[in-house]
Order: sequence, then C-alpha cells, then structure tokens
Amino acid sequence: MIVFPAIDLKAGEVVRLAEGDMDRATIYGDNPAAQALLFAEAGAQHLHVVDLDGSFAGRAENREAVEAIVEAFPGYVQLGGGIRTREAVEGWFDLGVARVVMGSAALKDPEFVKDMAREFPGGIVVAVDAKDGMVATEGWAEVSDVPVVDLARRFEDAGVAALLFTDIGRDGLLKGCNIDATVDLARRVDIPVIASGGVKGLDDIHMLSLHAHEGIEGVITGRALYEGRLDLAAAIAMGARVT
Repeated sequence: MIVFPAIDLKAGEVVRLAEGDMDRATIYGDNPAAQALLFAEAGAQHLHVVDLDGSFAGRAENREAVEAIVEAFPGYVQLGGGIRTREAVEGWFDLGVARVVMGSAALKDPEFVKDMAREFPGGIVVAVDAKDGMVATEGWAEVSDVPVVDLARRFEDAGVAALLFTDIGRDGLLKGCNIDATVDLARRVDIPVIASGGVKGLDDIHMLSLHAHEGIEGVITGRALYEGRLDLAAAIAMGARVT
C-alpha cells in the first residue's frame, strides 16, 4: 500500500486546509521543493501535490512551485488541481508528472476524462470528493446531487489508474480517516482506491492496510506529518508490508 505525503500549494506556499476552506489555511513552509526532498529523505517514493488555487481557478496557478517539486523529487509525483483540458494534461505529463488527478472534469465531462485515460494509460486518477455521500467539485465549493458510488462506477473499464476518495468533512482536521466509507467504495468498484482526508496517525495506516487486498491502493496524509503526529518512515514501512 502506497503512502503519499501531501504538498498542498497556495500562493506558492505549503499549506493545509480545514475541510477544503481556503480561508482556513495553515502555512507550513515557503519552499515546496525543499519539503519534497524532506519527504524523499524519509523514504517516500510517491508524492501527492495539489494546486489549491488552480482548483478554484480551473487552471494552473502554482506552476513554478510544481516544476520545482518535480525537479527536486526523485520519485513519482501525482498532481491535482484545476486540470480540466487536454492541454493541461499533456503539459503536466511533458513536465514529468507521473499521474494527474481530475475531479471537476470527471463529473462535468466524463467522456473527456475517459479519453485521457485511454490516451495516457495508468496516468489518470479520478478524484471522488465526498460531502455527506455526494460528489463535491470546483475545489469543493460546489456539492452535486451525484452519489459518490455512481460517479465512481462511470469510470469502470475506462482505464483510470485509481480513484482518489476524500471525505471533505474530515480533511485537515485530524479526525481519523473514514475507513468504512473508503473500504465500502473499494468493495463496490473494480478500480483501486486511494484514501484521503483526516489521517491522524499510524492507526489509520494500519486499518487501511488491513483492507489493501480489497482494493485500497494507498493513502494520502498531510497535516499529521506536518504536526509530527505521524512518522512518515514508519507509515511507509507499514504500507510496504502489505504491498
């Protein structure tokens, strides 16, 4: 099971939001590339990066920071945030990003996302962001009337690499990952699921690892790392035991 340390970007700085609220951002650093290197030194081979400003703008807003991260990090970078056009997808892959995450586009233009998944095998991750079981988009500013499972099932047999499931109500709050909802989604679709939102410590990693055989590909963690509640090397080691 892959442990993805997260770097969320707002105005070029490393931040974490509470429940996706841009007005509730905690700044953890002003050098994203240096943070990426610290994660690499702890053993991370995968990194999850989000252009938060881009999520709301619908276009890249932290390109310089992302470029620096990709150049500095020796492993695989997974990037999300405002990626809604073919040009954006192609541009990030050309830069060296390993996988791109698409959320709003997946709900509003699923055929486009499927086309990208076919064109870039193994390179497209669909974000399934949930608020009270419904899909949220536009940087979580809008909540749709589409159930999470319904959206996820639209992409079965489409060739997407994974589903990124985030419980918005827990994200950035250290409440613990929504294990039940994440595992339920993994059981109901044939696409690997990445858990996100609320990870508070090693217990979350352990509980998710128990369900890796049911389709849990990995877990994203951010605030718990930045606040010293989770040791990244220990988390990676635990995830590796069930790979």
